[in-house]
Amino acid sequence: MKPPTVLLADDDAHITFIVAKKLDTAGFAVFIASDGEEALDMAREILPSLVITDLQMPRLSGLELCRALTRDPQTSRIPVIMLTARGYVLDDDEIAQTNIRRVMSKPFSAREVLNEVCSILKLDLKGREAA
Repeated sequence: MKPPTVLLADDDAHITFIVAKKLDTAGFAVFIASDGEEALDMAREILPSLVITDLQMPRLSGLELCRALTRDPQTSRIPVIMLTARGYVLDDDEIAQTNIRRVMSKPFSAREVLNEVCSILKLDLKGREAA
């Protein structure tokens, strides 16, 4: 069985390393993009099970990425976890126009991210469908 795929988009290499390691260990196939434009191209190519994106990224912000994913029929149903700097609040209308399922403020633990991914995808902590 093919493992669920997660596209992780963040321009902070430390965050992508830590989160990718946690997801990989839990059985997910992880793809990494360092900016929003690269993430959009990758999402259209690999059609991940879920996208995790930082809000503030070069070339295309996380919110712009989410809007583009939602407008594209091929990617419109991919759920998204948005990572934001502490204190930054996304407007409810902005969230409603996208597939953002969770907003997580930095700092966070990789374990918290894994728990959210599993919850959204209805999987156990080893990337398998929950009973």
